[in-house]
Amino acid sequence: MTVEVQAKTPEAAQTVLSPGALEFLRALQREFGTRRRELLARRAARQRAFDAGEDPDFLPETRAVREGDWRVAEAPADLMDRRVEITGPAEPKMIINALNSGAKVFMADFEDALSPTWHNVLAGQRALAAAVRRTLVHEAQGKTYRLGEALATLVVRPRGWHLEERHVHVDGAPISASLFDFGLFLFGNAHELLERGSGPYFYLPKLESHLEARLWNDVFNFAQDYLRIPRGTIRATVLIETLPAAFEMDEILFELKDHAAGLNAGRWDYIFSFIKTFRARPDKLLPDRAQVTMTVPFMHAYTELLIKTCHKRGAHAMGGMAAFIPNRKDPEVTERALEKVREDKRREARAGCDGTWVAHPDLIPVAMAEFDAVLGDAPHQKARGREEVAVRAEDLVNADVPGGAVTEAGVRNNINVALQYLSAWLSGTGAAAIHNLMEDAATAEISRAQLWQWRTHGATLEGGERVSEALYRRLKDEELASLQGAHLETAAELLDHLVLNPEFETFLTLRAYAHLD
Repeated sequence: MTVEVQAKTPEAAQTVLSPGALEFLRALQREFGTRRRELLARRAARQRAFDAGEDPDFLPETRAVREGDWRVAEAPADLMDRRVEITGPAEPKMIINALNSGAKVFMADFEDALSPTWHNVLAGQRALAAAVRRTLVHEAQGKTYRLGEALATLVVRPRGWHLEERHVHVDGAPISASLFDFGLFLFGNAHELLERGSGPYFYLPKLESHLEARLWNDVFNFAQDYLRIPRGTIRATVLIETLPAAFEMDEILFELKDHAAGLNAGRWDYIFSFIKTFRARPDKLLPDRAQVTMTVPFMHAYTELLIKTCHKRGAHAMGGMAAFIPNRKDPEVTERALEKVREDKRREARAGCDGTWVAHPDLIPVAMAEFDAVLGDAPHQKARGREEVAVRAEDLVNADVPGGAVTEAGVRNNINVALQYLSAWLSGTGAAAIHNLMEDAATAEISRAQLWQWRTHGATLEGGERVSEALYRRLKDEELASLQGAHLETAAELLDHLVLNPEFETFLTLRAYAHLD
């Protein structure tokens, strides 16, 4: 056996999933599948050490890299100015609106913002191929959406190393979802992008070590050689969204040196990773999710270190996502959202970030204004080295949140958000507006992880009651009764397992994926 598609492929998608593309995917999986599994096993082993009480720390064996004098490759012209990037699922309407939005970059997401049904994944790849060729048109509700003349630079985020694409098997086993998403886009579009003066650019999610970055770098070299394009053509920005990766930022950039385009402060997954890393530690409980802002000590330290590291190495330091979104039907909600985003982006720009993320087109002018005020006509502020920053290992693992508390309202909100998001995800929607915030898999992970953490360690609420299974079940039943939507019963069953299982599930999407078509 070689490569087999285990699901019906629509005729329109067969040009994307061509025999040549499948052969390329087979080659990638055979070359790198074993290393991927070994690195996932290494993740699990490191987590067992953390569960036993060990704290993450800077690696003594890579000190020479951290102290060395080296820089990453110069950014290509269309990735030089990244002051505002818009993100969203790789769906036709989103792709058109985002590319037309006035943002500098659009990150098309196959990961946290996309529910990976077979239809969604193939439709996303088809739409991106059409967008690269400027032929994408989308019709919905009597409207026709077309690409304009001035478009944002396209960057694609494949799924993380932990995920598989069960609809395609290589040698009898599911292919890595990372290799599938990356390989299919690269095979179909690399040459076209180069002919149009751009290139194949990616965001890399969920990395936990420089060894995982090394694997990506080897994948890039193999793929470029296979497709006969120059090494260094591919450019990748790494999301620093796991606590272990925060201790290896220099090393991650070093491993990807000729392909590196920067690092991004993936704040929501980072909070989730902090909870997951310290899941066995009652001394590391975090308060209500809304209280864990970018100004709390461990989040501030992580951002400062990211900016310093990137600028020292000549890489872009990208700020994170503000989850607040405007509501065009409610001016008061919109004004609050705009002010929150304005404050967040002002802080990032003044701290030294070279760009930032937004999730809604209406937020682009707000974010752009804050970065314009700091950057002016300059494309970035890498010359601002931030050498005065000194972040210690203990700063990155400090769970103190001044004034933080676990409240019944916080428990209820986590339950409500998790149920609504899982309902949306199971229905095929990976990014959902809930309570005037844009929720994706990362924010839902925080909600369910906090519920598990609080229940497991018996967190005490402000009124003195402890978070227990009985309290969770009572509040869950009350919140569930207030909701309407598809798949809520399945969502509740999944949440019960995620919260009440004695073992912490590494990713909610791994269990939920079995329920998708």
